[in-house]
Amino acid sequence: MTRSPIRRLIFGALRRLLYLWVRSETINRSSYSLNLDRSRPVFYVLQSPSLSDLAVVDRECTRAGLPRPVLPVSVGALREPAAFFYLTPEPDWLGRHDKRGAPPTLSRLVSAISQHAEEDAQIIPVSVFWGQSPASESSPWKLLFADSWAVTGRLRRLVSILILGRKTRVQFSTPIHLGELVKQNKGLERTLRMTQRILRVHFRNQKAAVIGPDISHRRNLVKGLIHDSQVRQAISDEAERERIPLAKAEALALRYGNEIASDYTYTAIRFLEVVLSWFWNKIYDGIKVNQIESVQGIAQGHEVIYVPCHRSHIDYLLLSYLLFRNGLTPPHIAAGINLNMPVIGGLLRRGGAFFMRRTFKGNPLYTAVFNEYLHTLFTKGFPVEYFVEGGRSRTGRMLQPKTGMLAITLRSFLRSSRMPIVFVPVYIGYERVLEGRTYLGELRGASKKKESIFDIFKVIGALKQRFGQVAVNFGEPIRLAEFLDQQQPGWRDQSHGPQFKPAWLNETTHRLGQKVACHLNEAAAINPVNLVALALLSTSKLALDDRAMARVLDLFLALLRQVPYSPHTTLPSGDGQALIQHVKDMDLLAEQSDALGKILYLDEQNAILMTYYRNNVLHIFALPALLASFFQSASRMSREQILRYTRALYPYLQSELFIRWSLDELDAVIDQWLQAFVDQGLLRFENQLYLRPAPSSRHFVLLTLLSRAIAQTLQRFYMAISLLLNSGQNSISAEELEDLCTVMAQRLSILQGLNAPEFFDKSLFRHFIQTLLDQRVLQRDTAGKLNYLEVLGELAEGAAKRVLPAEIRLSIRQVALHRNDEVTETPVAEPVD
Repeated sequence: MTRSPIRRLIFGALRRLLYLWVRSETINRSSYSLNLDRSRPVFYVLQSPSLSDLAVVDRECTRAGLPRPVLPVSVGALREPAAFFYLTPEPDWLGRHDKRGAPPTLSRLVSAISQHAEEDAQIIPVSVFWGQSPASESSPWKLLFADSWAVTGRLRRLVSILILGRKTRVQFSTPIHLGELVKQNKGLERTLRMTQRILRVHFRNQKAAVIGPDISHRRNLVKGLIHDSQVRQAISDEAERERIPLAKAEALALRYGNEIASDYTYTAIRFLEVVLSWFWNKIYDGIKVNQIESVQGIAQGHEVIYVPCHRSHIDYLLLSYLLFRNGLTPPHIAAGINLNMPVIGGLLRRGGAFFMRRTFKGNPLYTAVFNEYLHTLFTKGFPVEYFVEGGRSRTGRMLQPKTGMLAITLRSFLRSSRMPIVFVPVYIGYERVLEGRTYLGELRGASKKKESIFDIFKVIGALKQRFGQVAVNFGEPIRLAEFLDQQQPGWRDQSHGPQFKPAWLNETTHRLGQKVACHLNEAAAINPVNLVALALLSTSKLALDDRAMARVLDLFLALLRQVPYSPHTTLPSGDGQALIQHVKDMDLLAEQSDALGKILYLDEQNAILMTYYRNNVLHIFALPALLASFFQSASRMSREQILRYTRALYPYLQSELFIRWSLDELDAVIDQWLQAFVDQGLLRFENQLYLRPAPSSRHFVLLTLLSRAIAQTLQRFYMAISLLLNSGQNSISAEELEDLCTVMAQRLSILQGLNAPEFFDKSLFRHFIQTLLDQRVLQRDTAGKLNYLEVLGELAEGAAKRVLPAEIRLSIRQVALHRNDEVTETPVAEPVD
């Protein structure tokens, strides 16, 4: 149809007619434009013959400034009348396809390049998806005509154009250099077959990445689970253990499968996108997405597991929405069984949620069915999403990873690693989290509420609040095979059956969880609320005048630009004054004016809530704050002293906050921060010593504010060690020490007027004690009591003198000694004769 001027004229008229109605857009343009050599001829390949698809591709090429597919192109002496071809040849007069034959254009290209090795041709696979992004769709029944794996006839395509033509997306892929394939010298026929195979696999993977793998009906999938050998064995064991007929045990396994399995429906995904588009526009000012191109690049040919941080119930809705909007398949999502409620549960299940019980203990049959269901998803290439933190973080910190789902994933991969698995960390940063009021109560000490998706709908009555923006940052992917190569080099040589559980599995899974958490923190999205919270919560009265506040924020921004935390971390735009105005507009800052200017402060409610947003980014400021704290009690220090004390304290900060740098990298990073301090006037470097500014100077005030970001964490460390030392060797267990630390922290928070509920968070003390055990500073005796290195007191006191004010150390020691005196003075009953 495009081989002659007349046909091109007709084609142009048809394209103009088509675009009276059709609206199209190109997605992931950067993936091919960066790899396109404009000096080499370009050909476009579409999967199957379609005049409408060709017209859309031609329009998008024109808009992007690319060579048009309907114009002639030359490859050496070969001149092709058009720069496109279909992978599946056009049908004959009877409508029959010869799927065995190669496209004539491709045959001529391979032949021409084989004869002239210096020539090359770039082949760009192009896919057109009709109705891929119904952003303004108000009639859900129209979604039935969107792209799927079903065979598309001409009548259905016509209806799709009429109904969904205004929501069409085009996806160009990275060019394939035909010359490189020809240079493999496999001969004309084999090169043709290899090229066709590459293109067929590419189109299949691309379609799977956009609309999901081709799946069987849910009922067939669930029935297939109980035929697995491992599940059959679990059914037999259940029947024997419970003394029930085999058929009854099988029916129970089937019931478990139906309870777990999602009912992934593409129509429901489209419907949810319509609803969520309204929701985001109603609640938030915008969604910023960063580094999604890396996910688009690895989605094809990999089993992608999304591992987001968990801040809100809308995390999984938001992620699925964004993936769909960017041409990627929404994942199957692990959801708690408590969300399987009437109506809501059914909708979530059709949107890809599969439900899991909070514990599998004591139910081996359920465990077997669940594991097999996950294994089926992984091996079939379904993208999956789960939260390594387990539940939502109420304090804003990254929670310690729960490794259950990671262990299931790892064992499934060892059992069958034909589909490479890649973990994609996703950091979701809110300027105001929807459940903030609920978290506020819990931060004040209220008991944790039961998880309920209805928490989301409670914000409807508070829509007058501004929720600001949401940032979604995709972190550095973790390839499971490469991770195992580093952790267990011989894993490929071991035999991995369904029951295989190597001795190294638990430790390796724990390390994988730590790595995922670190990668999540690397992708942090720093926003104005985070920085304002960090600044004001570092003051004694939770207040600053507006000019001083702007200077503090400008300092934070300057430091983070000079020493970026990671390539995946993002910063807000604007200066300190712009950040202040943004937070004021969200009603998170109170203001008082007088003749001397404005004072910005946090009222009681916001003071507690802002600890949540400070904790989102505490890991980024932990190391510079630690360095700044050294100069609160010392006016000068050498580099060697700084390195020694930092290396002593860093493992505990790193373990609690999931900081990215290893001990091997630490010295270089410390040097970068010290140089940044010097450049910003926070320190001076003279005679091989770092000197602090004069205590009365503005720069010393800024250095002090920075140091206070980590002060409460260091106080908690000192508390635990003081209580341990006062208790003595082999006299207290880890659990008893944990309880005492919590009580002591609550007492000190009252005495010092601290308004930070996580200061006495029991889990933080538990983790610190465990880190001391891991570092072999502590050990348990046979009775479970703790003993410690004799030099612990000297080391702890020496470090504490460097980072904690004398009055704080004295206050902690007094409380610890007071507790010890109470224990000593407790009367003991006389033995009865």
